[in-house]
Amino acid sequence: MTGTAVPPSGTQHAISYDRSAAVVTEVGATLRSFTVDGEDVVDGFEVHDLASAGRGQVLAPWPNRLEDGSYEFGGRRATAAWNEPERANAIHGLVRWLPWHLAAATSDAVELGCILYPSPAYPWRLDLTVRYALAPGGLEVTCRATNRSGSTAPFGVGFHPYVRAGGGTIDDARLTVPASQRLVTDDRALPVGVEHVDSTAFDFRGGRDVAGAVLDTGFTALDRDDTGRATVELLAERRVRVWMDAAFAFVMVYTGDTLQPVDRRRHGIAIEPMTCAPNALRSGAGLIELGDGETWSGSWGIDVGGGH
Repeated sequence: MTGTAVPPSGTQHAISYDRSAAVVTEVGATLRSFTVDGEDVVDGFEVHDLASAGRGQVLAPWPNRLEDGSYEFGGRRATAAWNEPERANAIHGLVRWLPWHLAAATSDAVELGCILYPSPAYPWRLDLTVRYALAPGGLEVTCRATNRSGSTAPFGVGFHPYVRAGGGTIDDARLTVPASQRLVTDDRALPVGVEHVDSTAFDFRGGRDVAGAVLDTGFTALDRDDTGRATVELLAERRVRVWMDAAFAFVMVYTGDTLQPVDRRRHGIAIEPMTCAPNALRSGAGLIELGDGETWSGSWGIDVGGGH
């Protein structure tokens, strides 16, 4: 018996523009690769592999961790499976392993859609789209979510690219995070408070070497430019900037120190735009309350330039 093996991440949607190329997968609308001049800008995964440690995935209808996998909203109680059982958390939402259909495509852009039907983990219906577009300087990602539930739905979204600024480890790079506050967490990595970064090891506003830094840290109170964008920068052989518009009030920065296998550690920094804080379905911190028929949208992207 013979057949053609289908990649674990489904159909591969390749786009290109000038010196840039990217691949987005059917499963999860995941950014599997992004290169400029043939060099990796994200530390992704091979076509025959699964997306490990959230690589390039879309995190909805909540990003990051959810305490005990349970919450209440609008008189409804919901329970999600623990996919971080060692901490008794549900993590990174429900859509990252679902198939997304092709909504539109050109040579330099692709848009995928997913209907998230009601379930015990999330008893509302959302229609989601994510568009990846290459352009001069980098990649732009736009996400839209429309509530089709008949009642208000709680919502949050995040994205999980591991960014690289050269061929070495992240210890060769300098990191700038324009945030004046960071989230203080407990031993389950759940927020328990907010701390100003002044005079702490978490103050990256002026740029600091990554060597010696161990981060799995949420930041907020982001400084923004006149367009409303906040930008996290990684500088080494290249200058890589992850920007996010005003829809994203939080960013998670993870230096990959616990990744498996060990040889994948500290090859990229996960810079994760998020609309809300971890555990927002319980705490309400940044949670979007999306009215019936209402559409939310937000954009983020990766710009690539010359290094130091």
